Amino acid sequence: MAKTLIILGSARGEGNTAKAAQQLESDIGGKLVDLLDYRIAPYDYENNYPEGDDFIAMAKRLVIYDRIVFASPVYWYSMSGLLKDFFDRLTDLLTFHKDIGRRLRGKQMGVLSCSAEQTVNPGFYEPFRLSAEYLGMTYGPEWHAWVRGSRVEVQMVNG
Repeated sequence: MAKTLIILGSARGEGNTAKAAQQLESDIGGKLVDLLDYRIAPYDYENNYPEGDDFIAMAKRLVIYDRIVFASPVYWYSMSGLLKDFFDRLTDLLTFHKDIGRRLRGKQMGVLSCSAEQTVNPGFYEPFRLSAEYLGMTYGPEWHAWVRGSRVEVQMVNG
């Protein structure tokens, strides 16, 4: 069984996406971390980050897992801004911290989307798929979660 890290990238740590990520964690196992618990500054071309920035520590943690699942609400047909900042920082692993970035090769990247709709525009997953390809990671599966009354339903879309 793959050692799995689920990274929650939602503006609400207790919202529907968090509930879906907790359900997925229960279903597939692994460890859930919430980006709201970390200080990750936006990408800087000069690699000049504030004291206490947690990105590199988080990146070192990523590479010990076999599978990384990114969980995001669907905001305007795309991932959340919080998760987008995290993805932008992956650039640091291709320029300034290549030793860590190389360790992502061969890992698996999955995605959990969450919205009020039972389906999601397939284009939502494209940045994840292309990023996995660029980083030398395998891609999939994709899960989608939606709200039904007070329940959050999670289903595999592609895997």
